[in-house]
Amino acid sequence: MARMVFCQVLKREAPGLEAAPYPGEVGIRIYENISDEGWRQWLERLTTIINENQLSTADPSNIQLIEQHMIGFLFNEGDLGQLPPGFQAAGGKK
Repeated sequence: MARMVFCQVLKREAPGLEAAPYPGEVGIRIYENISDEGWRQWLERLTTIINENQLSTADPSNIQLIEQHMIGFLFNEGDLGQLPPGFQAAGGKK
């Protein structure tokens, strides 16, 4: 039986992650409070954030910014994590 968590993204009980997906205390917090589905939603948002802001995962300052976006998206803390201003999904009308 899957481990259940009250997911901070979905705002409901859902199957949890099998392991911490991120190192350190943040990873433990994610493991304890984010569902597998909530994490998948973050990964989709992450792709958008990286592409729209032209971030590089090889740049340490970009990694810090990505972590701030992650915490904003997963836990609704801070000002980051939302879609970039003016973002239009592919196929959307401008």
